[in-house]
Amino acid sequence: MNKWVKNQNKYVQTALLMIYDAIAVNVAFLLALLLRFDMNYTSIDAPYLNGWMRSAPFYTIFCLIVFFILNLYKSIWRYASFTELLRLINATFFTFIFNVAGTLLFIRRMPISYYIVGSILQFLFMITIRFSYRFVTLLRSLRPDNNASRVMIVGAGSAGLMILRDIRNSHTINDEVVCFIDDDNNKRDRIIEGVPVVGGREDIIRCVEEFSVDKIYLALPSVSASTKREILNICSETDCELKQLPGMYQLVSGQISVSHMRNVSVEDLLGREPIEADLKEVFEFINGKTVLVTGGGGSIGSELCRQIAGHDPKKLVIFDIYENNAYDLQQELKKKYPDLNFEVEIGSVRDSRRLCHLFNKYHPDVVYHAAAHKHVPLMEVSPNETIKNNVIGTYKTAYAAMTYHCKRFVLISTDKAVNPTNIMGASKRMCEMIIQSFDKKIKEGKADEIPFLFTHEGEESFDSKQLQESKTEFVAVRFGNVLGSNGSVIPLFKKQIEAGGPVTVTHKDIVRYFMTIPEAVSLVLLAGTYAKGGEIFVLDMGSPVKIDTLARNLIRLAGYKPDVDIKIEYVGLRPGEKLYEEKLMAEEGLERTKNKMIHIGHPIAFNEDEFLVNVNKLMNLSYENHDDIRHYVKDVVNTYKYKEDAAYK
Repeated sequence: MNKWVKNQNKYVQTALLMIYDAIAVNVAFLLALLLRFDMNYTSIDAPYLNGWMRSAPFYTIFCLIVFFILNLYKSIWRYASFTELLRLINATFFTFIFNVAGTLLFIRRMPISYYIVGSILQFLFMITIRFSYRFVTLLRSLRPDNNASRVMIVGAGSAGLMILRDIRNSHTINDEVVCFIDDDNNKRDRIIEGVPVVGGREDIIRCVEEFSVDKIYLALPSVSASTKREILNICSETDCELKQLPGMYQLVSGQISVSHMRNVSVEDLLGREPIEADLKEVFEFINGKTVLVTGGGGSIGSELCRQIAGHDPKKLVIFDIYENNAYDLQQELKKKYPDLNFEVEIGSVRDSRRLCHLFNKYHPDVVYHAAAHKHVPLMEVSPNETIKNNVIGTYKTAYAAMTYHCKRFVLISTDKAVNPTNIMGASKRMCEMIIQSFDKKIKEGKADEIPFLFTHEGEESFDSKQLQESKTEFVAVRFGNVLGSNGSVIPLFKKQIEAGGPVTVTHKDIVRYFMTIPEAVSLVLLAGTYAKGGEIFVLDMGSPVKIDTLARNLIRLAGYKPDVDIKIEYVGLRPGEKLYEEKLMAEEGLERTKNKMIHIGHPIAFNEDEFLVNVNKLMNLSYENHDDIRHYVKDVVNTYKYKEDAAYK
């Protein structure tokens, strides 16, 4: 019923506008005659008045047809713009030609002023009725609304102008644009549709107070990430709500409106361009191969699976001990890649029999080993579990890869492996040493010298020839924190803010490197294609970010004042935590690859035979749940530093 009523209203409005046009076009030319004869009706020559009356019916019908063809009855005039103006000009031109030709050929010659003045008046009558609604709407938008949110637009270009117009035309947005900010000196002290350009980025804080700004909209779709970060950092010092346009696509496609604005995310504050890796080499490397991802349901593992799925593998095998994550990923890949050949297997990298069954069943060409315990505070409480899962799990998975002649094994490592101060970092350094040892033994043709760590009877059935024929290339990829990963600091801060605080920061000066999950994974895949065996690839993660600054920006982005609405508490460094993370050990050199974001760290030399024996000892100690496992880890990883205090007991 509502739809029917709306349609009836539309038809009534169209009929009324047509009646108005029919009257207007005739009145326009009658006025033209009156003007020709000094506004004295009785002075109009009878032939001219008769000519106007005879032509009126035909001219009226022709005008209505032309107006209909040019869609003058379909436009929404509250949004009337140059397009509608151009249609009115075209309509006036066509009807002018028809009027001149029709009267000359079939009625009589009329005064020249009749044609010119009549057409001008017709145009004015038509434009007045059609643009009057737009004009009234504009006047209403200019009228101050005490309840409206006061908006500052940063960027007085095309995007900023479109945002201004969208706000004024909207009936649902209760915003009032009070000023523009732009770094272009030529625009300063100018006025754009009644709104002043009051300064550059250095004036943002002053103008927010001066104009009582509630919201700041960033209309900067084409600026660099570093410039945007500088402006966002200034804006985040205010108490204003921040929103921005995603990028140039919206400007090119004309999708510039308040509805397309998005909240400023913490990624925008990192201040670097997004890493866009050319994955052509990855496609060539993965295409047609069977790929196994351990820990495939985790933050990094699941993104590895997503990107691998898009590069046409022969088969993707997802291996994870946590079935809920694995199930969610399974459903996602089924929907997104219906033709993908993949399997989800549940199991632990600690279970050597399960691993052997898995490798024997699928014979993967490439393994991405992402399975690991990674939460530093939790691992400090359970150091033996760290060794069992991270070190022994990596050893067993690498051994199975070597035994079943996998072509390449890629270990996902961390910057916490550099000069580790916690058991998690020390365990990941040992994982790197494992793949370095395996790779060196294979290159020397001594793979059969790598000791078994399998504890079940009947598993040691691989002959030396089978091991010596292995050509597996082992590499590691090291990077820092990833935004939004499970257990990362940003989701924790957001939960604390939602709960009203306090936000807990361990130390005011603590800094970390950050990268988005897709960025990290794309570089991991690329590094895997560059591997020759034995390398530790180091990803360039840009400049480190202060966690305190990150917490304060997140509070501001949520619309609160740090230390006023949401308190920040400094709780002290946790056991094993550093103020800053390193990407390389001092002894390691740094070699560039053809990708400027990926470097190769030259491994520190160590005695591989002694190390492999020590790993066997550590396995036995960890399964005995030894109370002083850290002491033995220190003997294996001489860069590992820890405090022997009650926090570790």
